[in-house]
Amino acid sequence: MNDAKADALLDALPARAKEALHHWDLADQTPELLKFRENAVFRIRLADGEPAALRLHRPGYHDDRTLVSELQWMAALKAGGLRVPAPIPTLDGHNLVTLPATPAFASQHADIVSWMSGEELGRSGVPLRHSPDRIEAIFGQLGEAMAELHNISDRWTPAASFTRPAWDFDGLLGENPFWGRFWDCPGLAPEAARQLADLRLVLGKKLKAVERSGLDYGLIHADLVRENVLVGPDHVELIDFDDAGHGWRMFDIATTLLRSRHEPCYALIRDVLIAGYRKRRPLPDAALETLPLFLLLRSLTYIGWVGDRPTTPDAEQRMARYVTEALELAAPLLRGRRD
Repeated sequence: MNDAKADALLDALPARAKEALHHWDLADQTPELLKFRENAVFRIRLADGEPAALRLHRPGYHDDRTLVSELQWMAALKAGGLRVPAPIPTLDGHNLVTLPATPAFASQHADIVSWMSGEELGRSGVPLRHSPDRIEAIFGQLGEAMAELHNISDRWTPAASFTRPAWDFDGLLGENPFWGRFWDCPGLAPEAARQLADLRLVLGKKLKAVERSGLDYGLIHADLVRENVLVGPDHVELIDFDDAGHGWRMFDIATTLLRSRHEPCYALIRDVLIAGYRKRRPLPDAALETLPLFLLLRSLTYIGWVGDRPTTPDAEQRMARYVTEALELAAPLLRGRRD
């Protein structure tokens, strides 16, 4: 998308948001755009004056059934006591609406979810600003919240129509992974493509062994990065379930840890996250032994992600950085490989 087209789309977003708000009889306000990445997210006010978040979903990424399933799961997590957003139904009781195509927009879905008041834990690539004592408290709470998310999900019985993406073998290493073919995508240098294709074959054997081992598997958030963890005085809140689905629970732990590996207090972050998790849910040492594998698998997904989004700002630099990170994480696993 060129700059002129992107600017025109940005200019048209407020009117699109007001179009969606008609379904909640809330169009008599000026929505505040908070972010425009995968989704456009606006801060709005409900009829009682309370804030909420309006989401205009990226056209074509998820269908209505998948999005309704996401909202159903979020409602179940909220009912189970987890601090997550909950869907706010329209005047006629629907959690999701479909906005028709216009000259500026493809057909897309919209919803409103309750407001979460915490502050972002941080930004990927930016050092954490918290003291070691505060980091210990926050990541301990995050470990507990992650475990409770898994606990509530295991107790919950979804509707027969429930459908979400799978971060399973095919979703990570199959011919068409959920976030793209990391070994065969635009922007990848030929030598890197060869190395990643070879790595995929090696990892396939390792992940098949994990699959056979019965490692804990179920519904996961799948994107508990710093931007999606909000921090309160004595708790954390979890947001952005856009990529949530079925997967190994170690994938959630790896996702949280991956971007903190270069923090000076990474060992503390890792240890308190795991200790917090173990307060609420069993996590055997044998499961923890797979952490290096899942850190690597998670890093590979980002290569596919940016390869599928070549217009992302700094896409070329990101691609180079993600490839370097993945190959660094792969080196110890490859040295210790046993075919």
